[in-house]
Amino acid sequence: MREYDITSDADGVTIEMKGVAGRQEKMLSAFQECASGHCTCPTDEYEKVERLDVDAGTDDITLHLRTKAGAELDTHEISACLAYQIQNTGA
Repeated sequence: MREYDITSDADGVTIEMKGVAGRQEKMLSAFQECASGHCTCPTDEYEKVERLDVDAGTDDITLHLRTKAGAELDTHEISACLAYQIQNTGA
């Protein structure tokens, strides 16, 4: 994967990944596990996520993590989780 950006707002966090062509299936499968509450990331940030929306293009994936009421996601922990998923999917 060439690059990714993480931005936060009042509703949660958005992750935009570029350069994922050929690796999308593995990455989307890993993110689906997180969305279903079976995340293998070395963090408990996924417990704060109410909903995970995924948009996938030809060479990009955008994740929208919406937080539970009163929760706030730590972008450093999200970055660590993303690095873990990238390493495990060979992206």
